[in-house]
Amino acid sequence: MTDDAHERWQRETYEPAVRRVPERKPAFPTESGLEAAPLYGPDGQQTDEERLGYPGEYPFTRGVQPTMYRGRLWTMRQYAGYSTPEDSNARYRFLLSQGQTGLSVAFDLPTQTGYDADHDMARAEIGKVGVPISSLADMEALFDGIPLAEVTTSMTINATAPMLLALYLAVARKQGAPFADIGGTTQNDVLKEYIARGTHIFPPLPSLRLATDMFAYCAAEVPRWNTISISGYHMREAGGTAPQELAFTLANGIAYVQAAVDAGLNVDDFAGRLSFFFASHNNLFEEAAKFRAARRMWAGIMRHRFGAKDPRSWMLRFHTQTAGVTLQAQQPDVNVVRTTVQALAAVLGGTQSLHVNSKDEALGLPTEDSAALALRTQQVLANESGVAETIDPLGGSYYVEHLTDAVEREASAYIERIDAMGGAVAAIEAGFQRGEIEEAAYRHFQLVESGERVIVGVNAFTSEEDERIELQTIPPHAAQRQLDRLARVRNERDSGVSEAALQRLGEAARTPSTNLMPPILECVESYATLGEICSTLRDVFGTFEPPA
Repeated sequence: MTDDAHERWQRETYEPAVRRVPERKPAFPTESGLEAAPLYGPDGQQTDEERLGYPGEYPFTRGVQPTMYRGRLWTMRQYAGYSTPEDSNARYRFLLSQGQTGLSVAFDLPTQTGYDADHDMARAEIGKVGVPISSLADMEALFDGIPLAEVTTSMTINATAPMLLALYLAVARKQGAPFADIGGTTQNDVLKEYIARGTHIFPPLPSLRLATDMFAYCAAEVPRWNTISISGYHMREAGGTAPQELAFTLANGIAYVQAAVDAGLNVDDFAGRLSFFFASHNNLFEEAAKFRAARRMWAGIMRHRFGAKDPRSWMLRFHTQTAGVTLQAQQPDVNVVRTTVQALAAVLGGTQSLHVNSKDEALGLPTEDSAALALRTQQVLANESGVAETIDPLGGSYYVEHLTDAVEREASAYIERIDAMGGAVAAIEAGFQRGEIEEAAYRHFQLVESGERVIVGVNAFTSEEDERIELQTIPPHAAQRQLDRLARVRNERDSGVSEAALQRLGEAARTPSTNLMPPILECVESYATLGEICSTLRDVFGTFEPPA
């Protein structure tokens, strides 16, 4: 389609049609504000092999695996955890029986912020948004009857990621499973906590030390473990745009890689186990384009910025979760449609694993039935839709390739600004990313309030009926069960052994050259609690106070 031909079509065909029937609105932006033109055609870049390449080859725009889903489907992980370890264990067993192919653990807020269940800060939140874990006894109950050498587990945990990995490994050791056979992922992305979530404990530099200590330890001892899942999901949930999500995630990734290199690690020794975590929103094509741009950008960053030589170090592998922030309490059945579109975008974009949110999550924790329906959504896409039958089905689409380039340009411009500020940590300390996300969130809500951005059931197509659906509830005795187990652990353990292990951890923390994973593992195996371990590290590292 030449420029002359495009101008002729626009002048002779398109514009007269618009005069007869005006378009629905003056502009058609994506969710992130990228303008969608009426028509796209070949512009010389769509067939540029340097930018697209082939699946399984640099720059991985078209996928990290040569066969993609023709060889193996994405891992189906339904995020779950609530009430007590026993209740969460029952949910995991149910989901595995329904065809789920990997576990994904949600932890409660006390666990995420390093408090035991009996701490004053924890009492009101025990088991409310995830499973409570205070000691090895809880982790043993959580994975009771689940052979850790035969499943892969993703754990959404950040500030306390080294402790939860140590607990997981301690359970594996008790099961007799060699560490070399243990596979899974810890999110371990504390930088985004300073930007979007707030479940941080220590200042950024000690947190980076804990992250890179995990890189080094797992490279030597747990080679199948993905030591970090660098997360844009929570920044998108806070209101960021697709280019912001991509830029701030990759900027954090750059900071982690640089910290590991500065600590003396060889980039090709750990980079192949880095992974990423993104949201998938309602704009099907923008989201698929975002995932394609992410792979291309990361491949260039690792190859040219860090000099990685191993092609596995160039690959951006990622997990996707459908967008919780898009779920609505009004007309909750419509959420099934939203999450289906979002899941389809993730698959068309080439995700390696996927979680589909349940329709009732705008109202509470998902019930067993709604969680099963969310899993069935993935299974229908995998087995009935045909989208897994060919590699990169959107490749070469004029519109998608245009969006891929547009998202990449905007995200790259953000990374340049962050680099000019001194990198992701300096930008976090200045409040840059947080401010940009808050501004984007404000613009979104202005559009929703004005009706310019339609949300079905909220500001358009509303219903007068009060829809009632069954909600998951936390048993009233659940918190007490957790407190009782913690009391038994404190009474039955050898306190002298635990105290000695905690003292050695404190000494190791004061020695920057010492890897902290072995002393943390020693602590958890002595039944020292999560709160005791974090308190020991707080005494050495201090805590983080966000800028005003």
